[in-house]
Amino acid sequence: MPDNKSPVIDNPWQALRQFTAARIALGRAGVSLPTAPQLAFQLAHAQARDAVHLALDTDTLRAQLLQADIPGADACQVLDSAAADRLTYLQRPDLGRRLSDASRALLSRAVGIPQAQEDRIYDLAFVIADGLSSLAIARNAVPFLQAVQQRIAPRNWRQAPLTIVRQGRVAIGDEIGSLVRTRLVVVMIGERPGLSSPDSMGLYLSWMPRVGMTDAERNCVSNVRPEGMRYDEAAGKLDYLLAEAHRRQLTGVGLKDESAGGAQTLAAPGTNFLLVDDPKS
Repeated sequence: MPDNKSPVIDNPWQALRQFTAARIALGRAGVSLPTAPQLAFQLAHAQARDAVHLALDTDTLRAQLLQADIPGADACQVLDSAAADRLTYLQRPDLGRRLSDASRALLSRAVGIPQAQEDRIYDLAFVIADGLSSLAIARNAVPFLQAVQQRIAPRNWRQAPLTIVRQGRVAIGDEIGSLVRTRLVVVMIGERPGLSSPDSMGLYLSWMPRVGMTDAERNCVSNVRPEGMRYDEAAGKLDYLLAEAHRRQLTGVGLKDESAGGAQTLAAPGTNFLLVDDPKS
């Protein structure tokens, strides 16, 4: 009789895969990965590479922002960083952190005569940057902005015109926020693709943005996408941080998410959620 037993040996932690999209408990065939997980890995790797190199369709994004009636969309500016192309952007992160000369001049003309650094005419500005995944922006930027605008509408804050940045890094929001003279800037950016999340969007919040800020002066909300942190949840977290940043006049390490649900416990004290309760114990 032929032996029809599968050569794949299951991993005993396989039940944990229901809680995560991470590559855990894949099993093995001999000393190697089974064929199906290996092919899934290669597909995810290709999707991640595509997300890094895919150009952002700024015309479509602007049209979607207008159709969604997002505040500031009617005066939206499309800007470029100092990285002239994608290869330069990937090799020179510093160039992605500042505007090109042409874009700086364009934005300066749009906002008028520069004033003192302390003279802020807007309460909030949203900067949309392609980052390392334009796919994340194409999929998530508009629905997230719709969700967060519903949250912040009662505050009646003055919002700066939207800006879309090609080849942008997080810190480019510092220069833009300083030029448009806003108290708070939120940079929405495509995060580095993972092997299960090529379309994850990050949110970076800074108080009184200025060139030269450090990451310790920002707050971050990460993995915004339907399969990660849902739009309504991310909008709630950002709304809380915006309100507290405005009240305390700071962002960064001095500002924590202390909202309801900001800190969740996976298991009760003294227990381990990875271990199955033993009825005999």
